[in-house]
Amino acid sequence: AWADNAARTLKVGYLPVTGHAKFFIAKEQGLFAKEGLDVELVEFVNSADGLNALIAGKLDIGAFGTTAPLAHIAKGTDLRIIGGIMGEDASLVATPEKAGQIKTVADLKGKKVATVRMATGDAVLRGALTDAKVDWKSDVQIFELKNPTAVIEAVKSGQVDAGLVWGPHDLRAEAQGLKIVIYSADLQPGHPCCRLVVTRKNYDDKETWDKFLRAILRAEKFAAQNHKETIDAIQKYVKLDRDLLERGYYQPHLDQQSDPNVKGVRTFWTTMQNSGFIDSNADITAYIDVTLYKQVLDRLAAEEPGEPFWKQRQLDFAQRDTL
Repeated sequence: AWADNAARTLKVGYLPVTGHAKFFIAKEQGLFAKEGLDVELVEFVNSADGLNALIAGKLDIGAFGTTAPLAHIAKGTDLRIIGGIMGEDASLVATPEKAGQIKTVADLKGKKVATVRMATGDAVLRGALTDAKVDWKSDVQIFELKNPTAVIEAVKSGQVDAGLVWGPHDLRAEAQGLKIVIYSADLQPGHPCCRLVVTRKNYDDKETWDKFLRAILRAEKFAAQNHKETIDAIQKYVKLDRDLLERGYYQPHLDQQSDPNVKGVRTFWTTMQNSGFIDSNADITAYIDVTLYKQVLDRLAAEEPGEPFWKQRQLDFAQRDTL
């Protein structure tokens, strides 16, 4: 637990991607500070490394895909999902020559595919292959690489037939002459990506997470209403061309909601079970707390009763988080 001094210092893990914009906005626009939180943002290149740091106690909270936390829970790690940062936003890219041969995931049979270890899109792809009666363990060669840049290089050099990346790296791939052949949103519509995860030990500090979620929700509203300042904030943390960041963040294949999305996570868990990615019969909903998020959202809605943004989020919550 933290000492009861003025500002609480939090180490927050993130990936340098457009989808993590709410962290950057909350920091740059002083929304964390407004809640009395002194936040240090810590960068990771992939979800596997970030989640290991969280479990080791080097971070207080982080957002590292859906695959990584669920794979750890399946192995017995006691984590808690208290919200989300983004959803969807992964895609399969290929060279123009290969793109013509890949119309559906079934076309990946006998092919080589590069992914990033423990990436959300990876589990979505394996689930879709299983549904298409393609055994990802024997019918496809999957290479788990360190980051999206390595995946793009592997595709360009012809070492693999296709590669799975997340935004805005799909746009980077396009800029380098590759083609997007399949979106993860088409394989599992509305699937969650980076969830806000804490260890069971840190989870008890509800007061801090209340403040944290409040800052994140206010950042979500800010992003929806202030495009220029949002891209300014992203640009500080994601060193890519401004136009690319803008297209990457304000696009239809990125879900920007902060709610835990219980239904989406449960579907994801089932997909991971069915595709043989994990071996666990645990009830995943026991590891998700929707109460914290709901209380913060309802309070914000009560503070700004005429604000349609909060009303819409309450409707979304009823749809995505009530079982």
